[in-house]
Amino acid sequence: MLSAEKLLFELNPAQATAVSHAGGPLLVVAGAGSGKTRVLTRRIAYLMSERNVAPYQILAITFTNKAAGEMKARVAELVGPVAKSMWVSTFHSACVRILRKEAVLLGYSNTFSIYDSADSLRLITIVTKELNLDSKRYPAKAFQSMISHAKNELMGPQDYLNAASNQFEEVVADVYSVYQLRLQRANAMDFDDLILKTVNVLQRFPEAKARLRSRFRHVLVDEYQDTNHAQYMLVRELVGSQDEGIPPAELCVVGDADQSIYGFRGATIRNILQFELDYPKATIVLLEQNYRSTQNILSAANAVITKNAGRKEKNLWTDSGSGALLTGYVAENEHDEARFIADEIRQLQRDDKSRPGDTAIFYRTNAQSRVFEEVFMRNALPYKVVGGLRFYERREVKDLLAYLRVLANLEDEISVRRIINVPKRGIGDTSLDYIAHFAKAQEVTFWQALLRASEAPGLANRAMQSIQEFTSMIIALHILVEAKTRPSVIVEAALEQSGLLTELANSTDPQDEVRVENLKELVAVSIEYEERDSDELIEDEVISLAGFLEKVSLVADADEIPDGEDHGGVVTMMTLHTAKGLEFPTVFLTGMEDGIFPHSRTLGDNNELEEERRLAYVGLTRARHRLYISRAEYRSTWGAPNYNPPSRFLDEIPEEVIQWRNELSTSLSPSLIKRSRVAPPPRATGKKISTIQLLIGDRVSHDTFGLGSVVSIAGEGDKAEATILFGTYGEKRLLLRYAPVEKL
Repeated sequence: MLSAEKLLFELNPAQATAVSHAGGPLLVVAGAGSGKTRVLTRRIAYLMSERNVAPYQILAITFTNKAAGEMKARVAELVGPVAKSMWVSTFHSACVRILRKEAVLLGYSNTFSIYDSADSLRLITIVTKELNLDSKRYPAKAFQSMISHAKNELMGPQDYLNAASNQFEEVVADVYSVYQLRLQRANAMDFDDLILKTVNVLQRFPEAKARLRSRFRHVLVDEYQDTNHAQYMLVRELVGSQDEGIPPAELCVVGDADQSIYGFRGATIRNILQFELDYPKATIVLLEQNYRSTQNILSAANAVITKNAGRKEKNLWTDSGSGALLTGYVAENEHDEARFIADEIRQLQRDDKSRPGDTAIFYRTNAQSRVFEEVFMRNALPYKVVGGLRFYERREVKDLLAYLRVLANLEDEISVRRIINVPKRGIGDTSLDYIAHFAKAQEVTFWQALLRASEAPGLANRAMQSIQEFTSMIIALHILVEAKTRPSVIVEAALEQSGLLTELANSTDPQDEVRVENLKELVAVSIEYEERDSDELIEDEVISLAGFLEKVSLVADADEIPDGEDHGGVVTMMTLHTAKGLEFPTVFLTGMEDGIFPHSRTLGDNNELEEERRLAYVGLTRARHRLYISRAEYRSTWGAPNYNPPSRFLDEIPEEVIQWRNELSTSLSPSLIKRSRVAPPPRATGKKISTIQLLIGDRVSHDTFGLGSVVSIAGEGDKAEATILFGTYGEKRLLLRYAPVEKL
């Protein structure tokens, strides 16, 4: 075991103070790149070697299994195999270990199951059916999100009911109550229960609390700024207070309020900001010396984060020199931005300054990865997308593409099966089995069997009616394909008529907001496909839905990316939330526009805007040597150009640390470049198509089918349609909103 001298060797004074502190609670405010993991691991080793603390008396908690594994390995390097008997784990893992012994107190056996998010959602869906709730009005995902939030606030079903302020919350309380009963009956807990139930044990059973308190004499918590209320209370209960008979455990928490970016998950920044109120005798140690980045990068990050109010003042510094200036780039649009970055990565590689494997591209939302993926594929630049599926593998994108494949080929059974009950239409697996049996007996295709659903034996009336509504919608949309309608119009029509967009737009699940953005992105892809220059078209290629689907398939299938001849690894692409805790020699921080980053939904809320600024701080401080910041003058939303002003965070970066690499930089200072773009043209709103009004008997002209006469009218508003007799083409049922029809 190492001596104190060796454990404190090469630590700066602040780090050494944090490692050797003894007595009351300790808060280590660890700025980005200031060596917090080193402090935590050395402190644990110091407790064992210098203060004779037994390893089983130490509980160290962090947020990810990877971080816990790394911490345990580093402690073992310092103190040897004795580290194995020490608890180093995530909150959830620690709670499972406690509950395996103590859950019997709450009426569970120690073999309880743990339900993941999908299991939980299935059970909530069953509960809503039992309670006869309309799934459209009361989606299971909304219940799941609200129950999870309640558990993170340590609210049981009765607490939730008592606090309910409207009828919807009362329904949530009913679902929550039955859901918990069903979980208990199944001897199961969901992930949120693991912490909630452990706090229950500590608060309700003094003997169990005494057992745990007498064991864990030292509690260390990493990333304390990311704790939610339940985790905060768990720590308080494990540490205890003076008046409980057992002296309180020695608490050490490490964190940085400036990197608190998980408010949307329930993290409470007050936990770290008010640590001294919770623990009046606390010692605060500030780690400000940075071992990761150059001073220019740190100066930019410091300048941005100081604009947040009520934060604990700290100023990151380094003794490793100023380093290169930051590089700024104002792109014409998102494609220009992606091309600039691809070119720059290649140039850095040629100049032997940075390899693709040293490089990361950060963006605010997953949908932004799509343009980078396409440009990198075309340039044979190897990349990987971290913390999210590739754009074309995302569920909602695959769902919409399946609709389009069915419209292009009605006999595509796999795609029909994927979408027939998306969004939910009450067409379950049993109904599809009846259709499949009927198709086999009649020797017809699956689609043809769907058209004859009324003849299928065993099929319930409700399912039959839903199938008829589905096939009717598909036929109406298919006529757009027959009429050679532009792909982008078909994509928008499919999105709207299918109900995909409505379902996501009406959802209370925050993840569905991201899914809407991804669907908007697919509309933009279809418009880009249509607007290619004639010299980009392959010989005899006609712009069509089939052509669009082929292009998408070729991009989506390019999963095996070459390593590149230099074997320098691959460029890493990820959201800023995923980037936390990582570092790269070269970083590209993209989409720096108000409305993109900071995100449009945060612009009217000061607390959310401050969290966005912390997210910018996290992004800036990931870079070690080179940092690029880019924005686009406009980018496509629903296929229309959207002009966003520069991100307010750009104005906060000092002019002397950034060099703007674009045509204006020779004649204007960086701040003038930024400010010259602040007043954008009026924001483009998605194009609204007015629906033509027709009556039976009206004569019309259609771009593809020629002259015709209106036979019948059905539906209204966006779903208005007319059956029109077109000479040799026969009768066609047209969705009037999208039909190129002129009244004569």
